[in-house]
Amino acid sequence: MVKIEGGSYIPLYGRDSAKIIVRDFLMDVYPVTNEAFLSFVKEYPTWQKDKVRRLFADDNYLNDWESPISPGEKISLKAPVTNISWFAAKYYCECQDKRLPTIDEWEYVAMADETKKDARKDSTYNQKILEWYETPRTHKKEIGNTFKNYWGVYDMHGLVWEWTFDFNSVLISGASRKDMDNDRNLFCGSAAIGANDLMNYAAFMRYAFRGSIKANFAVKNLGFRCVKDIQDPSKNNSSNHKID
Repeated sequence: MVKIEGGSYIPLYGRDSAKIIVRDFLMDVYPVTNEAFLSFVKEYPTWQKDKVRRLFADDNYLNDWESPISPGEKISLKAPVTNISWFAAKYYCECQDKRLPTIDEWEYVAMADETKKDARKDSTYNQKILEWYETPRTHKKEIGNTFKNYWGVYDMHGLVWEWTFDFNSVLISGASRKDMDNDRNLFCGSAAIGANDLMNYAAFMRYAFRGSIKANFAVKNLGFRCVKDIQDPSKNNSSNHKID
């Protein structure tokens, strides 16, 4: 994991261009791999594809794996695991004493290129992301295939889509970015009017994709990575903290 220094930013869907505050946190350098998820399902058999409850994962869950406890020879253990439901991703992170990132955390890190914290106004950067999104079957590639961004994080774009904790809570009307109780607002059509950057098509694609899925969906190009809160040193007696 690497440390992400918090700050403020204006998300694609803001309220009167209000800035969102993101606190310091740790993020996985890479998406979770088939190898890591294989260890997980062996330790927690209820998340194997022949045992998981359909309430928590649809029929596509791990359907590219050869067996419940083996991805098979055609799938690299170093490739990001996909066909994972939100429930499975959330539980995996919790078992690592971590959690899924919020949308704001994910987007905050994803707006960085190799040298800048925020490259969203760079048209060539956004075009590069769009070209990656159009490339088929990238989820078969191994982790580390895309650039290392400002924070030291790889594969935020161009490898797989990634689950976030609050994945379907942002496609809302311009009235308020946080009025999540109103189901009729959870659609990209009503939300577009509230976007602060109508030219950021790459971000529109991410938000639209997130709003189109449900928590038990398992999609062939959808993976995840974990984050972790940074503990207050005053509450921890140990002076040594390893970031693994």
